[in-house]
Amino acid sequence: MKLTPTPPLKPSHWMSATSLLQQATQPLQGNHDTDVVIVGGGFVGLWTALTLKEQEPDARVMVLEQHVCGGGASGRNGGFVMSWWPKIGTLRSFCDEAQARLLGEAAEHAITELGIFCERHGIDAHFRQSGWLWTATTRQHVDTWNATLAACERLGVQPFERLDAREVARRTGSSVHLAGVFERSNATVQPALLVEGMRRVALASGIEIHEGTAVQHIQPGQPARVKTTLGCVRARSVVLAVNAWAATLPSLSRLIVPVNSSIVATQVIPGRLRDIGWTGGESITDSQLMVDYYRTTDDGRIAFGKGTGAISYGSRIGKVFSEDEASLALTEADLRRTYPMLQGVPVEARWSGPIDRTYDSLPVFGRLDGHDNIHYGIGWSGNGVGPSRLGGRILASLALGRKDPWSQCPLVERTCRTFPPEPIRYLGGSLVRNAVLRKERSELAGQQPAVLDRYLARFAPAGLEDKS
Repeated sequence: MKLTPTPPLKPSHWMSATSLLQQATQPLQGNHDTDVVIVGGGFVGLWTALTLKEQEPDARVMVLEQHVCGGGASGRNGGFVMSWWPKIGTLRSFCDEAQARLLGEAAEHAITELGIFCERHGIDAHFRQSGWLWTATTRQHVDTWNATLAACERLGVQPFERLDAREVARRTGSSVHLAGVFERSNATVQPALLVEGMRRVALASGIEIHEGTAVQHIQPGQPARVKTTLGCVRARSVVLAVNAWAATLPSLSRLIVPVNSSIVATQVIPGRLRDIGWTGGESITDSQLMVDYYRTTDDGRIAFGKGTGAISYGSRIGKVFSEDEASLALTEADLRRTYPMLQGVPVEARWSGPIDRTYDSLPVFGRLDGHDNIHYGIGWSGNGVGPSRLGGRILASLALGRKDPWSQCPLVERTCRTFPPEPIRYLGGSLVRNAVLRKERSELAGQQPAVLDRYLARFAPAGLEDKS
């Protein structure tokens, strides 16, 4: 099976604050043998490697990264560390009550675990567990969380607190929010600093990391052979942790579609943030399908993102996922709409990135083409910073051939709704995406969306939260 190397993405503001771009490890050269080789040096790949060494200290573990660790989605996301409680309805669609509650609690606990991991290893990733606000910015979105809260109550859990419009406006510093709920367990991080710290811990534990090492071909067998630009690795087990780049593999291409998400970061404005009252460190999302997500940073900026849904033909990872001007313009416009009192505050950094969206916005794990020693975990759908900790446990158990609750959890080998092949995928996806964009613009303007736009929007994949 062939993988397609891609050029590096434009470094994000987060990546520029690390040494990751300047201190890459040596590329793989020559022939090597290992127990487990992991393709991809982001959160999923690094958590898998760290979990493997924790469970099997003598195992030989190698990570291959085509550019630098964190150079993909892990170093350019919004840094939201979220649970799976907002997706509890979707979890219940393929889990029984006990399984859904177990996964929900595990994802929530992973947030606290991340903070403990950073403290234990001296990683200053700006971990801040100040909670998350899920808000409504149109009348159509008020109480859109009711079904999710009801599903949680049926499981005997209450992770959310309802807030009235006045309290939401007070906490967010913006009167565009009409209502909301608060999930206390959530956190934020500077994601590239987290990658940098995880990479340091991995190297110190004896994990081999080869950056600047593009995988070109994987030959199944026992051992499997992973061929790179300058070398080859023979391994008992292979793990694919390549996020949106998995869409180039024919057997995985219909499980995910890479979609654009873009972020703009303002200049440092701690005084202005105090003036508007956004001082609690909460992360915020609205209820649009093309979700707006925003948080403050450790140095007093606003990092404002938008899932614009822009796609590329053939799911190629190119400029639309690096620095897409149209998507960035939409993102900055929503920043100005949400915080009009900050109209004159300059944007100092802007970048785009790919999200590997499944149809239901939850990840899927499995064996590639039925091979027992080649496993994948993809489809994080914009919520991978926290849940990737669980992904590492699942993939480590699969790679070690264990029969345990992680390797047998309902996310493994689950049946997913698939996306159509090209050219329907691109043409139809663009049609639906533009309809969603028009529909949500109308709703924000207090207007009734066109009937055709409402109809076409129904074909869009699920969003970050389950909405009623």
